[in-house]
Parts: sequence; C-alpha cells; structure tokens
Amino acid sequence: MINIEYITKSYGDNILFDSTSLQINHGEKVGFVGRNGHGKTTLLKMIIGGEEPDAGIIKAPNDYKIGYLSQKLRFSQESVLDECCLGLLKHEKDHYWKAEKILAGLGFSEQDMYVPPNEFSGGYQIRLNLAKVLVSESDLLILDEPTNYLDITSIRWLIAFLSSWQRELLLVTHDRSFMNKVVTHVAGVHRAKIKKVKGDTEKYYNKLIQDEEVYEKTRLNEEKREKEIQTFITRFRAKARLANLVQSRVKALDKSKTREKLQKIESLDFSFNSIGFKGKQVLNAQGFTFGYEKNGKQLIDDFSITITPGDRIAIIGKNGKGKTTLLKLLAEKLKLSSGTLKFNPNVKMGYFEQTNINSLNDNFTVEQEIQNVYSDIPRHQVRNICGAMMFDGDKALKKVSVLSGGEKSRTMIGKLLVTPLNLLMLDEPDNHLDMETSDSFLIALHNFEGAVVLITHNEMFLNTLANRLIVFNNDKVYIFEGSYPEFLEKEGWGEEKDIVEITKNSPDKVSKKEMRQRRSQIVAERSKVTKPIYLKIEKLENLISELETDLNKLNNEIIHATKELNGHKIGILSVEIAETQGEIDVSYENLEGLFEEIEIKKEHFGKKLDQIDQLERQQIK
Repeated sequence: MINIEYITKSYGDNILFDSTSLQINHGEKVGFVGRNGHGKTTLLKMIIGGEEPDAGIIKAPNDYKIGYLSQKLRFSQESVLDECCLGLLKHEKDHYWKAEKILAGLGFSEQDMYVPPNEFSGGYQIRLNLAKVLVSESDLLILDEPTNYLDITSIRWLIAFLSSWQRELLLVTHDRSFMNKVVTHVAGVHRAKIKKVKGDTEKYYNKLIQDEEVYEKTRLNEEKREKEIQTFITRFRAKARLANLVQSRVKALDKSKTREKLQKIESLDFSFNSIGFKGKQVLNAQGFTFGYEKNGKQLIDDFSITITPGDRIAIIGKNGKGKTTLLKLLAEKLKLSSGTLKFNPNVKMGYFEQTNINSLNDNFTVEQEIQNVYSDIPRHQVRNICGAMMFDGDKALKKVSVLSGGEKSRTMIGKLLVTPLNLLMLDEPDNHLDMETSDSFLIALHNFEGAVVLITHNEMFLNTLANRLIVFNNDKVYIFEGSYPEFLEKEGWGEEKDIVEITKNSPDKVSKKEMRQRRSQIVAERSKVTKPIYLKIEKLENLISELETDLNKLNNEIIHATKELNGHKIGILSVEIAETQGEIDVSYENLEGLFEEIEIKKEHFGKKLDQIDQLERQQIK
C-alpha cells in the first residue's frame, strides 16, 4: 500500500500536480492515464525517489519493496539467465527456474538464455529488464509502457501474468486493451488533479465527463442565482421596508463561492488526407519468396495476396518471423527473391516504419517538416496536426535534430496525415503515442477511405480495425479471411497452455456463449434498476428549470410592486420567492442524492461485470 498525499509539482508555469492525492491499496492494480506531458512519468519518478514533489508527501510501509521497469540498459552478468536471476529475492538466488519461466514467457528461447545480454537488440534488452522486475516479487510493480518491443504472444502472456499478480501494480501504457484486461482501478491526472475510479478506462473517462457536466451545470446555476441576488441588492438597498430582505441576500452572497469556469481542453480530432480510388484491386502479389533463416528455411515462401479498396489487413505474429520484411516487400522497399508485385496505377501509398526517421531533415522544424510534404495545406491545419502528434505550441518549432526517436516517429506520422493517399502501410505506428492520441489514430484509420496494411501488437487495433489477417505462426505465413476475434476462436496461438499455468487457482472453464449470456443478464438488470432513477433525474432537472423560470418571474414582479409602493403585494411575493427558492434548494439536494444513488447502483453492477472480465482474463484463448 502506498499513499500520495497533497502533492504539488510544477516546472516553471507548467503545473503538473496541484495539491492532489492518490492511494494504492493492498492488491489494487491501478492504470495511470493522461495526455503526454501531463505528469505520468513524473509521478512514477517521485514514487521511486527519482524526483521530489514541491509539496506534499509520499508514504509507504517499512520494507515496502518497489520494482520499477527501467529503460536504462546496463548489464553486469555473462548470460541473460544470470542477469535475470539478479532480480530474485536473496533467499531464492538458486531458484533459477523462476527466471527461466518468465524469460520464456517474454519470448526468450532456451538457447537465448545463455547468450550475453549485450548481444541482443535494444528491444530484447528492454524485455530482460522487464523480466528482472517481474521475477523480483515486489510489493508494488511500476511498469511504464511494458508492451513496447513485445510481440503479441508475449503481450498475451504478460496479461495473464499481471492478471494473476496478487500485490499492487501501477501501470502506464498507451495500449487501452492491455490496460483494461489487467487493472482493477484507473487513475488519471486531469486539470492537475488525480482522480481514481474502480473499473476500466471507459468507466474512468465516463466518470470524468459526468463530473464535469455536473460541475458546469452547478456553476451556471450558481452564477445565475448570484446575479439575481446582486440585482435585487442593487435595486433595493436604499428601500427601508426591504432592509431585512436585502441584508439576508447580502449574507447569502458573502457565503457563496463562485466556481471558476473550466478551461476547455482541446480534444484530438484528425484524419488522413484520403484521395479517391478507381479500380477493383489496389495491388496483386503472387509467389513472394524472400531470404533464408539460420536454419535454412525460407523466411517467406510462395506467398500471394490481392488487396482491395477498403481492406484493413493486420500482419500478426511473433517478432523476428518476417512481418516487417513482408511489409517492406509489399511496399517495394526490398527486392523480391522471386514473385511478382503489381500496383494499380492510381495508387498513392504512404509508408511508415521506425527507420524512416532517417529521411527527416535535421535543419527543419517539426512544423516545416510536415508543411513541406504538401504545400497547399493551410498553416493552422499543420499546427493542428502538430498538436495531435503532441507538438503543441512552441514544441512545433523544435528542430528535428534535437528530437528523440519517439518524437521523430510522431513527426513521420504527422507527414502521413497531410499527404493525399489511398493506401497506408504502417509498421507499429502506435508505439510512441499516448492513449488519447492512439484512440484518435485508430478512429482516423477506421475512417480512412483507402486500404490499410499494418503491423501491430495492440489488440484493440486488431479487434476494432482488422477484417483480414496475414498470420506468421508455426514457421509459415498465410492469410486468415476474418477478424482477429474469429482467429483467436478458430485457431489461436497454440501457446495458451503456458498462459494457463500462470493463472493459479483459476475457476472452472465457462463457455464464451455462457459468458455472453451472463454479461447480457447483468446489463439488462442494470438497465432495469437504473432507468427509473434516470427518469427521476430528468424529471427533477425539468422541475428545477421550471422553478427557476418562476423565480425569475417573481423577482420581476416584486420589482414592479416596489415601484408601485404596493406593500401588500411585496409581502406576498417575498413569501413566494422564499418558498420557490427553498424548493429549488431542496430539488438540487435531491438531484445530488439521485446521482449518488446511480453511482452506487453502477458500482454494484460494475463489480458483477468485473467478475466476468476477471474470468475472461483467466481463461484467455
């Protein structure tokens, strides 16, 4: 358990946290969300002692062990296995089998375990760091983008591992699907405050929207009421017979605290610059053959595919099996050993791969690099795309030469967004995007009018986007005509036995059909229970609106009565005003009670749905 109490942290005028708190209780697995640059990594660093808050404290029990996934690559042992064993507890230093199990789950072969760490690529070295953290059995695991450099089978293994994790977890990831399958709670930094919600990211963002709607309604009503009180005070301050009424309103105004209007947070809304396409085929590939693996087998052997407009094709499989090679062959970035490739002459292709960053001009700013692609695009649209790629404000004026690798990748994606295209070929485009940008990018791909071929390990992209798959599995490559959920149901990855071993004490298997039926029953019951409450809320909101209209009318009438010196009518109207205002106050209290009741009911049914989600995670297929 860890307590973050009233922390404040800022860099110059940029306030990341403003006297805000977060508690991670025993056994909670918390996903931490927020836009890039809003403090996620800063919070992680403060928890591990890498940075200090400007104010506030971070407390943990004595001997509370924190495991943190480091991006620093420093190794001291002669083999991967020995390096991983450094993470074992002191009394388990000879339990090397624990390290072997985790390394295998993260994609290291038996032979790999005896190879020096420095002989591996950076991606596999990050995996080794992750293995050292996972084997350490810490009280709190802090994982910052743990899925980077993992292939899809390793990600699925990690989901199962973390789902069975019995201690605390604090997770930052751009992969919404991964987070939703692992966490019990979601916390986020929003307007320099941290809010924590039980459930997944959808529940968190829905709660955020609801809270802001209630805040704004309340603020507008309070503002309207204060203006009416101020008008009354101004008009009748000098009237002796209304002195008591005026004085009571002065006291009410002194007690009231005007809520500040929420600053608008720009939502990400961007799209690709699609151009029309005439023809039934985008490209036709026949008899693709390329290269040899160490064991003498063809990397790609006699592969054929026809791509048509509207195709959303995902290339999936383990790392190192040929996914990127195939994409390069289809994009004519590599020369075929044998086979043919024919493009429709109307095709305008956009290609994205991490190594493309070498084509950027170091002397250009981010804005210039994007503007240079398509000169007809207006500057404000270029700046919007810069903002979508997390180069808002003056960040768009940064020179390419000072950008990190991730920033250069986002610049390349920005260039694709402005280029007129009808075919996109993308190699893991979401790796360096935050969750909100990743969501917007997925919507942009969905709305793109041309064909899409992409490599991704993000199961939300696969589930939402792909209608065809190119599968690298069991040393062969083939086309699966269907969606990713259909692939998992009909074929799967053939390694789920390793995942099942991780989830100890799992409940009996329940069929997917029965799972859907249970979920439908819970959703139907929730609707039955909450619908009457929502109707009461709607009715009460309408009543408040009517009462406020009546109050406004009564205030106007008392003004006229005062001008006419009609004391009798003033007395009657004063009583009516007080009664109407009282009804409004009671109505707001009742409305607040109904909102609280809705939250209690939603939490009750949310727990039931969480149990279904947990059951699904424990029997991943």
